Amino acid sequence: MVILLKINEIRKMSSEELSKKITETKEELFTKRMQQANGTLEKPAQLRELRRDVARMKTILKERELNGGNE
Repeated sequence: MVILLKINEIRKMSSEELSKKITETKEELFTKRMQQANGTLEKPAQLRELRRDVARMKTILKERELNGGNE
């Protein structure tokens, strides 16, 4: 059910907010990858969750694009 709540939160955001959040999440993902390379990353599962968050946000943006921005 955690994913459903996250999707509902994402759907409430505007397209501009989503684009900004995608950029922020990608920057955080890069930082976590660097930490992993250095061996200082405490929770490796964070990488997976961040990648999935980006995918969810991009999916919502694409849905809006295909629906003509009605949402």
